[in-house]
Amino acid sequence: MVDPFESTDSVRSAAPLRYMQTAVFPEPLRLRHGGTLPGVEVAYETYGTLDENRSNAVLICHAVTGDSHPARHDEDDDPGWWEGLVGPGKAVDTDRFFVICSNVLGGCRGTTGPGTINPATGMPYGSEFPLVTVEDIVDVQKKLVDLLGVKRLHAVVGGSLGGHQVLSWATRHPDCVGTAVVIAASARLTAQAIAFDVVGRNAIQTDPQFHGGQYYGTGEHPRTGLALARMLGHITYLSSDAMTRKFDLDRHAPRDIVTDFEKRFSVGSYLAYQGKQFVGRFDANSYVAITLAMDNFDLGDTRERRLESFRAAKCDWLVISFSSDWLFPPSQSRELVALMTTLGQPVSYCEIDTDGGHDSFLLRKDIEQFAPLVEAKLGARKPRPPREAREDDRILDLIPPGSSVLDLGCGEGDLLARLQARGAPLLCGVEVSTALIAATMQHGIDAIDYDLNVGLPEFTDDRFDYVVLSSTLQAVPNVEHLLEEALRVGRRAIVGFTNFAHQTLREMFGLEGRAPKAPGPYSYEWYNTPNRRFPSIQDMLDLCEKMGVTVEDARYYDDTQDRIIGDDEDPNLAAETALLVLRKP
Repeated sequence: MVDPFESTDSVRSAAPLRYMQTAVFPEPLRLRHGGTLPGVEVAYETYGTLDENRSNAVLICHAVTGDSHPARHDEDDDPGWWEGLVGPGKAVDTDRFFVICSNVLGGCRGTTGPGTINPATGMPYGSEFPLVTVEDIVDVQKKLVDLLGVKRLHAVVGGSLGGHQVLSWATRHPDCVGTAVVIAASARLTAQAIAFDVVGRNAIQTDPQFHGGQYYGTGEHPRTGLALARMLGHITYLSSDAMTRKFDLDRHAPRDIVTDFEKRFSVGSYLAYQGKQFVGRFDANSYVAITLAMDNFDLGDTRERRLESFRAAKCDWLVISFSSDWLFPPSQSRELVALMTTLGQPVSYCEIDTDGGHDSFLLRKDIEQFAPLVEAKLGARKPRPPREAREDDRILDLIPPGSSVLDLGCGEGDLLARLQARGAPLLCGVEVSTALIAATMQHGIDAIDYDLNVGLPEFTDDRFDYVVLSSTLQAVPNVEHLLEEALRVGRRAIVGFTNFAHQTLREMFGLEGRAPKAPGPYSYEWYNTPNRRFPSIQDMLDLCEKMGVTVEDARYYDDTQDRIIGDDEDPNLAAETALLVLRKP
């Protein structure tokens, strides 16, 4: 049985990090908001070996309460905070990549922060530690990466505040990033997200033992305020469904723990326990400094300003969100994807279906879902050869070599992979299945998790030569709108569908009195089919005429005999499937 008190903090402690190294940068560091640090020390860990070309380095960026230890180095080492993603044979494969992870500027696990001695006073900085930003954090990481001899990172990977660091790397040091993996992050925090942090900081700063931030050496520590801040944080990391699953059945059976906090309900004792555990390993001033850095992160308050920020990026992107994350909701990730596609930047995106909330990027069961996406984007495994299919062969005959293609409902990306082999300059797939998106990405082709019911607003006009809708139209509610969008985004659209007026299907209904079924998308029973539409060839031709769309080419197929229907036959009766090449008016 899963312990409801288990959390992503369970593996963390204040124990010394046995593989931690320290880099010293004695020169003054000017900060974005005007402060200056006379020098900086950076705590970091590395995994794997840097190759001869110095081209296999991957930087891991941690979230607010993380540190430089994302994974074990050996069996005797303590577990890390991203154990499911980083390690030998894992998505961030330390047998293949040289992995770097450093504690952020302002932290309390070895990097210069509020608890560091201020050389001007001989006392810890405390409240005199200057305001740091995500940009400052990234600039210090850049110093470390340079020191390690890496000029260009193969990838930068991070979630939450770590995702903000990734965004800053890609837009602030664009020549240094090959791939950017942004997980559960945004271009800026919502006012609601900032509000939770404000309450947390107030809890710390109004604690009688905070002493204006100068509590070091007093024998006191703002434990109550820090615990309350962490308890509040934990609420934002979980979803309502996750909290119901963990605590509702035994809500009146709290765990008996020693605490001054309320523990009448099981969720109360859980929060008290998490707050107590956190106080033992984290510094209150660092919590204030790092949450302020996250709250001040801002790539633009309007779409135009965000576009200007992203315009500098030269990397390819992977963006991942979680369905139940209300702290950094999927809509914010989709907004990032829209900015990238508008700028013509290569991007893959997937929304992971989970009830884990914001914490999902650290949860093993959710890591198992998104790890294949990260692995595919990093190119850590050779792609399988694309499968050849009769329908794909037919579509390939209609697309001239060198054409750019968007495939709506791309499956495992086999058609796109074959187009790639022919030298297509721009390819992208749209899917809703995480496994299918990962399979498409494995070919080195971008795929986006997207609801076709809302059209294609992320894509600019005439972005592609061809938009392919093979066995897709019958599953969407607004066929006309999707066709309009396909012909806006693409110069031509190739529409493939099963002809529901085929003779065999007519006979099933007319002679047997049964709902027709056909191999492929219409193979379901009438009561479990995902299909909304059952068009015939004539239906589609009528719709094209109504929309003023030109049918530039039409191919009708007798699939049973694998032949093209002749000019002397009625395709609406004889053809099982059809392919239409449509051109906008």
